[in-house]
Parts: sequence; C-alpha cells; structure tokens
Amino acid sequence: MDLTTMTQWYDLTGRTVAITGGAGILGGEMACALVGCGANVAILDLDPSLVDRLKERLGRGPGRAIAVPANVLQPDSLIKAEETIRAEFGPVDTLINAAGGNSPKATTSAELAFFDLPEEALRFVFDLNIVGTVLPCQAFGRGMAERGDGVILNVSSMNAFRPLTRIPAYSAAKAGVSNFTQWLAVHMAQEYGSRIRVNAIAPGFFLTAQNRFLLTEEETGALTPRGQTIIDHTPMNRFGDPEDLIGTVLWLLSPASAFVTGIVVPVDGGFSAFSGV
Repeated sequence: MDLTTMTQWYDLTGRTVAITGGAGILGGEMACALVGCGANVAILDLDPSLVDRLKERLGRGPGRAIAVPANVLQPDSLIKAEETIRAEFGPVDTLINAAGGNSPKATTSAELAFFDLPEEALRFVFDLNIVGTVLPCQAFGRGMAERGDGVILNVSSMNAFRPLTRIPAYSAAKAGVSNFTQWLAVHMAQEYGSRIRVNAIAPGFFLTAQNRFLLTEEETGALTPRGQTIIDHTPMNRFGDPEDLIGTVLWLLSPASAFVTGIVVPVDGGFSAFSGV
C-alpha cells in the first residue's frame, strides 16, 4: 500500500452524505469536516435555519452543503428529504445518524424520583434515539441496498457501555442504538452485499446543549459535582472537543475501514478503560 493511495482514501469528492441532527454541535462539526474533504453534505434538521451558524465554515469547500428540513420520527419527512438530496447531489451513499439527546424531564434528581419520571418524557427520549435512528436507516438504506454499496454511521454513547446514574431512558436508548448497529451491519452484509457497512461511534463526555445543565453550573460555568466526577474518571482529564470525533468518523466512512462493520468505537478520553482505581 503506497502513501498516495492512503491519502486518497480520505478524499470524499463525489460522495453524498446525509447527516441527521446535522445542525447540532457534534453533527455540525462532522458536516464541516466532510465538506472540507470534498463531500456533498445534506444537513437534516427540524429547523434548517440552525445551519446559519455553520455557513462560513461550510462555504470554504471544496464540497457543498445544503440544509434540508426533516423530522427523524416521520417517515414521510425522511422520504421527501431523500428525494430532495437525490435531486441536488445524486443518491445518498453515506448516512450519519447524529440526531438524538436526552430530556431534563427524563432525568432523576432530588426533586424528581425515578418512580415519577413521566411516561411522555421517557417515550420522547426512546423515540428520538432509537426510532430516530431506525427510520433514517430505512429511508436512506433502501437505496444502498438496491445499489449494493453504502456506509451508515450511528452515534451511540458511553452510556451504552456503562449506564450512568440519573439518565435511565437515555442510557437504555443508546444501548439500543449500539445493538441495532450490530444487527443492521449483519443484515445489510448478508442480504444486500458486503460493500454496505454499518458502524457507530460512542462519544464520551462532550459539552452539548443536552448535557451542559448536568455538567456545569449555569451561572458560573464551574463544574458540577457530577461534572467533576466525570473528569476524575477520564484519564485524559478533560471533556471532548467536537473535532476530537473527526478522525474516527473519517476512518469509518472511508475505504481505510473497508473490512470493518458492526463495531462501536469509543471516543472517550479513556473513560471506558478506567476502573476508577
């Protein structure tokens, strides 16, 4: 294997990538990196105007980006999004499922016991993370199956390896995402061809809109006791930066991982390796 070939693996010119939750902190970072590698990227989100904060970075190219309204819990919305993307860029050959998150209403606290977590909050978290991953795989995976080629990358979580206190619905939902990733990898390879790969990343602790209220104090920005405990159990002694995901994402999307499917890769600063002792 020569250096030129290895370099070309990460040239995504001509690839069409759809990213659900692509206007979020982590999804947005992936979108900018992929456009920088030459891919044409469709950023799917409930509110396409959220992409405005990324316009300057996305405009640097050499790839192109469009914002496409889509609801990951509505099949008709996803089918329409797929048609829009196909008309603009051609068939989607890469799907990243970055939509997901938790809800404060599904989080236990001194004021809200586990026994009182409202059903609607639990269903919201399960649906957003599980159903919101399965439905896009149906909508965009069908074309991959017909062509016998494609890559799907799901976003799981550290909670899938080791459930965290206070967030039972999110932990269980992300464990489901990891399990579904393995199931779909086997299904697509056996039924539609070995050139369709399905993997996942499991981010450790990154400060996002969903978890900031748990990890830092709203007024001062200081670490909460929970945030400090996480840092104490992360050997690299920091939270992740969104760009820390990019190397793993590019590897799993590229031909460099052509014989890799059905895995969940932790990107966690060593959290999952540390026993606490």
